[in-house]
Amino acid sequence: MARAMRLFAFALLVAIAASVDRNNFKTCDQSSFCRRLRKVEQDNSKYILNLDTLQVSAHSLEADLLNPDATFKFTLTALAGNTFRLFADEIKPLHKRYKVVGALDGEPKLTKLEVLERTKQEVVIKCGDSKVKLIAEPFKIEFYNKDTVVAVVNARGLFTIEHLRVKPQEQADGNEELPKEDPGAWEENFKSHHDSKPRGPEALAMDVTFPGAIRAYGLPEHADHLALRSTGPGATDPYRLYNLDVFEYELETTMAIYGAVPVLYAHGPENTVGVFWHNSAETWVDISNSKDTNVVSSIVNLVSGKKDENKVDAHFMSESGVLDVFVMLGPKPADVVKQYAALTGVAPLPQYFTFGYHQCRWNYNDEDDVKNVVEKFDEGDFPLDVMWLDIEYTDGKKYFTWDPVKFSHSTVMLNNLTATGRKLVAIIDPHVKRESGYFLHEDALNNDYYVKDKDGKVFEGWCWPGSSSYPDFFDPTVVDYYSNLYSLDKFKGSTENLYIWNDMNEPSVFNGPEITMGKDMVHYGNWEHRHVHNLYGLYYTMVTMKGLQARSPNKRPFILTRAFFAGSQRYAAMWTGDNAAEWSHLAISYPMCLSVALGGISFCGADIGGFFHNPDPELLLRWYQVATWLPFFRAHAHIDTKRREPYLYGSDVQMRIRNALKLRYAHLPMWYTQFWEHSRTGEPVIRPLFYEFPEDSNVLDIDNQVLIGKSVMATAVSQHSASSASVYLPGGSEQLWYDLSDFKSYTGSGYITYPVNLDKIPVFYMGGSIVSRKDRPRRASSLMHDDPYTLYVSLDNNKSATGTLYIDDSESYEYKKKKYLYIRFNYKDNTLTNSFIDQDAKYPTLSWLERVVVLGASNNFRYATLKTPKGEDTILQVSYDSEGRSLIIRKPGVSMREKFTITLH
Repeated sequence: MARAMRLFAFALLVAIAASVDRNNFKTCDQSSFCRRLRKVEQDNSKYILNLDTLQVSAHSLEADLLNPDATFKFTLTALAGNTFRLFADEIKPLHKRYKVVGALDGEPKLTKLEVLERTKQEVVIKCGDSKVKLIAEPFKIEFYNKDTVVAVVNARGLFTIEHLRVKPQEQADGNEELPKEDPGAWEENFKSHHDSKPRGPEALAMDVTFPGAIRAYGLPEHADHLALRSTGPGATDPYRLYNLDVFEYELETTMAIYGAVPVLYAHGPENTVGVFWHNSAETWVDISNSKDTNVVSSIVNLVSGKKDENKVDAHFMSESGVLDVFVMLGPKPADVVKQYAALTGVAPLPQYFTFGYHQCRWNYNDEDDVKNVVEKFDEGDFPLDVMWLDIEYTDGKKYFTWDPVKFSHSTVMLNNLTATGRKLVAIIDPHVKRESGYFLHEDALNNDYYVKDKDGKVFEGWCWPGSSSYPDFFDPTVVDYYSNLYSLDKFKGSTENLYIWNDMNEPSVFNGPEITMGKDMVHYGNWEHRHVHNLYGLYYTMVTMKGLQARSPNKRPFILTRAFFAGSQRYAAMWTGDNAAEWSHLAISYPMCLSVALGGISFCGADIGGFFHNPDPELLLRWYQVATWLPFFRAHAHIDTKRREPYLYGSDVQMRIRNALKLRYAHLPMWYTQFWEHSRTGEPVIRPLFYEFPEDSNVLDIDNQVLIGKSVMATAVSQHSASSASVYLPGGSEQLWYDLSDFKSYTGSGYITYPVNLDKIPVFYMGGSIVSRKDRPRRASSLMHDDPYTLYVSLDNNKSATGTLYIDDSESYEYKKKKYLYIRFNYKDNTLTNSFIDQDAKYPTLSWLERVVVLGASNNFRYATLKTPKGEDTILQVSYDSEGRSLIIRKPGVSMREKFTITLH
């Protein structure tokens, strides 16, 4: 029987992995609630806000919201940071409707509102520079930045909340015909799967119009371009948000994949507005963008004399839950993304090593294999920080165990890695093998820790081990039990230098509907899986975080997750899942990660080389070069692929991969500083061009270029045998950009044709920035901790520049006790100075300043002087590299914890 189960699971895997089978996944027409909400008639809203019931407090107003079938309590709340919250729930529901718990980072901060006007038909409130007008009949809400309407709720009359009710009989008393309902409203079939829908239809929808907007962004995760396309009947399916295990996903599609963050940004030249749809059920979002229809409308308007009006329309549709929506009024992209971060939180500062290089495949065979890979990396002079183990390290795919033959000395293996400065990450998936004698299964079974089916029995599905059940991570008792499994006395064979990879946590169920858990499965609190589906992966990482923090209270955890939701950034990094060794998959890695970063999750990467299939040397090399400029930097491959560690290739390929790795390691201080600043401000670490240049209409669709903070811009080269790349240099003629390969300067004059070869991709330092680097290559980042810094000063047109650097112990929580340095560098009038942003913070770093490289300086300087508060002026040597177009100040030798002034003469 066990062998038969394994064969079944493997056969299913092979069938799935061959390529994505669209028949395994629903379209909107195959989803009853999406189908019926999409059919709601426009401009015929039956919802009325009863302003006779209006009550106003210091921060909110509420009133009854009526339709012919039910009464809802509607609340509008003013929040700090130019944000408003809309909330509606049934006053007397047949059952409670689900309210999301876990996505928000605490309760949002309130602010005061002022009522400006009040009549029987409308109410106008003011909050700072923003106004909100609530219109009673038909129900509509207009949001204003100053006096400009920037968002309108229910402008098209698609607002819907299906009230909970008893299932009607086939025919009413007196043989009166009942209204026809969608055939899937009360129960639904998909392929061989039946959804019993015990609570009946409970869907909700809301349309939002954004006047003046010309692009829409957000709604990750999709394998698509950054700017959202127009959807709709006759065009394409809505963007779907429903966490699913999709093997070898297709590109340029609105299909759901592993993660779901229901935040949308509508951007125009004057305003950027965001909507966070706080709902964890299956969700579809239709987008209508005037940019896709203006060619036709322009002709019509030309004839009629009307002027084109840019706008974006969105239609959110979810299967269940209360109406809970945040409207964020910006007005700039940076403002609205920070407003979203204020709601769902930021990534806590990770350990320094996490930004180094990660080497993974499914699977490294045994302890000797791990040891040999590390030794080969050292022999080939390839930097490496983390080795990874996929599912085969376990004892028969039983998590929190080690294979008794292949990994019988796991502690020794871990300690040996630690001795070389490396760490280990091992996979822990949520499915639990149903095997008698396996402690985790026995405990879960005996203590009622598993998710139940609709009949109250333990749910049984299929995953890697074969027959599996799934812990209910919504149950606080299960959270306490499971998180404790990470302790060293429970997870025997582990050490504090073992970190965790949470995969398959959508959750993946090979024989379930759409390869996931059935919607009528039951969780703690008697909530169905349909209510909480998109939260499952988030809750799993919350449990892992709790376990690692309890195991090692003064070490920052590292967790990688595949499934995610709003707020997942507080617990884990993510990657783009099971991509393929194809040029198109390399190209999509930038827009996918940029979209996720706008959704709050900056710590994103894509499997270098592609998970499926075998990359040729050129593709693999390019992938390393492109991935250097994404936060999470990991190579990973399917079990059936050829080994592809860098040292297995020819000397030319090895040299170029080595150069890419060393360039990454030189910039680790930059990555670390950017994540520190993200943790304080909420700004994304990686950014699309429109984020920094929102008024430049040319950048709105560019998603093959990425900004790291405000200092570095990289362009992906994702074509076979490319000899050039088209690069857009934003900022206009006043903005300077310095080519990282030779420091040649360019002005932001639009597109340039940039010549490329196999040695490089286009990477630029932004004029006006100062980038801190460590240019002494080491085999691991931990060995670089006390190494000196080099400052790269890229001058702007005013011959000035500024930058920041963050330093601490790289791994602990001591920074929360002010044990760090946060330094600002400023270059002006030929003088470089530093200052400490947080003057009460101290850290006894041994690092010092080794060099200063000034880009854009003249060659007229003969020497420099160094001045510190403790000593006399020191003369420093200066040289000008005409080939490298840079001026170099050699060996200032000053400690990074000291204040200094360096002046060129």
